[in-house]
Amino acid sequence: MSQERHEIDRRQFVGKGVRVAGAAAVLPLAASVGVSAAPPAGKRRLVLVGTGSRGSSTWGKALMETHAEQVELVGLCDINRKRAEYAREYIGLDLPVYHSGDFEKMIRDTGPDAVLVTTTDCFHSDYVVAALELGCDAISEKPLATETEQCRAILEAERRSGRRVLTTFNARHGAVSEEIKKVLMSGELGRIISAEFHEYLDVDHGASYFRRWHGKKRFSGSLLVHKASHHFDQMNWWLEAEPAEVHAFGGVEFYGGNGSFRSRRCRGCPFQERCDFYWDITQSQRYMDLYVNCESEDGYFRDGCVWDNAIDTYDAMTVGVRYGNGTLLNYSLNAYMPYEGQSIAFNGEKGRLDVRIFDRQPWEVDGAGHLRVTRIFGDTRTWTVQRGTGGHGGADEKLKDSLFAPDRSDPLGQRAGSREGVLSSLIGIAARTSIETGERVKIHDLVEIPPAWPA
Repeated sequence: MSQERHEIDRRQFVGKGVRVAGAAAVLPLAASVGVSAAPPAGKRRLVLVGTGSRGSSTWGKALMETHAEQVELVGLCDINRKRAEYAREYIGLDLPVYHSGDFEKMIRDTGPDAVLVTTTDCFHSDYVVAALELGCDAISEKPLATETEQCRAILEAERRSGRRVLTTFNARHGAVSEEIKKVLMSGELGRIISAEFHEYLDVDHGASYFRRWHGKKRFSGSLLVHKASHHFDQMNWWLEAEPAEVHAFGGVEFYGGNGSFRSRRCRGCPFQERCDFYWDITQSQRYMDLYVNCESEDGYFRDGCVWDNAIDTYDAMTVGVRYGNGTLLNYSLNAYMPYEGQSIAFNGEKGRLDVRIFDRQPWEVDGAGHLRVTRIFGDTRTWTVQRGTGGHGGADEKLKDSLFAPDRSDPLGQRAGSREGVLSSLIGIAARTSIETGERVKIHDLVEIPPAWPA
C-alpha cells in the first residue's frame, strides 16, 4: 500500500468498488459471533487482500505450507498489482490476481468462505465490511479499526449480515502470554487491583515503523492503535475486563522533525555516512522484489527517512486506563530504546506477578520470559518460560491452528472476534484522542458497551 495511500481518501476508495456501511452515532457493542466455537469443519476457501510482507508470508506462503489440508487460497488482491503478482510467485500457487478496485469481482469470481485482511491498517474496516456484506466471513489482522466510525461500521455489518469477524491477535498465543493467563486464572493473586505494561522498542525494531507508512497517523492510527492494540487486547483478555476511561500523554520526541538533516529515503541519501539510522534495503532481495521493484505502481518507499517532517506517529507515550471492574492500568511505549523487551506486572490483593521479557540482550536468555510471584506475607517463586519456534516465538502457528485446525479446543479463550478487536482499537483511539485534546476519554462516549464480558 502506498505510503501516501496513492492519495486515495475514504470517499475515493468507496467509489473504487468497496461499499462501506453507514452506522448510527452510538451503536451498542454486540458480542462477537461464534468466537468460542471451534473452527468450521471442512476445507475453507480464502482470498487474501493486502500482499505486503506479513500478508504474503504469514497468511500466504507459510499458511499454505502448514495448513493446506484445512484451507485453500483462491485469490489475491492489492492496490499494487505488481506486488500482488510477486506475492503469487512467492507463495507458489497459480492464483488469480485482482486490483483492490475489483474486490467485489474477486468475491464473485472465486466464491470464498472468508477474506483475510492484511492491508494498511486504515483500510481494514473497509474490506471487513465489504466481505461481510458480500456474504463472507472476515479474518483481519490487528488493529481491526483505526477510527471510531470504523468500529461502528464493522459491528453493524456483522449484526446485519449474520457473518462473523475474527481478529488475529497472535500475541495471545505466545508462551509467556499463555503463562500469565494461567497464573491469573488460578486465583493465586486474588483480585487484581492494578496492572503495568511497559513496551520497549529498540532503535532497530522501533525505527522500522518510522521508515514505513506506520509513521503517519492517517494510515496506522498511531502506534497506540497499530502496535499497542496487541498489548491492550492482551490486558483485556488477561483481566477479563473492559476499559471504561482513558487518559494519555504522548508526542514525537525522537524521530520525525527532531533530526538535524533528512532526505526522502535511504537510497541515494546524501547523509548516509552521517546517519546512524541509514538502512540499506538492497541487502534484502525479498524487500527489493516486494517493495522496490513495485514502486512504479504507487510510489511507496519502504526505506523512507525516519527524520521525515511529516511523521506524526508518537514515539513516546504513556496511557492510563480505568477498567469497568475498577482495575487500573499504567501503560507506556517508547520506540527508541537501547534494548528491546517488555516489563509487565499485576498487583493483586494476595501478591504481585512480575514478568520481564528482553530480546537481543547479552544478560538475558533471548526472548525468554522471566516470571516472579511474590505473595503478601508469603514466599517468592521464580521461573522461566522459553519462546517457541516459528513466527513470533511460535505464536503465529498457534494462532493459525486456533483458526483453522479441526476440533481445536480453546481452554484459555484465545480466539478473538469483533468485540475483542473493537475493544483493543478503542483504547488506542481513546488514548490518541486524549493526547490531542488533553481530556480524559470515556469509552462509552465512543461506542456504547454492554456491561457483561461475553462468554
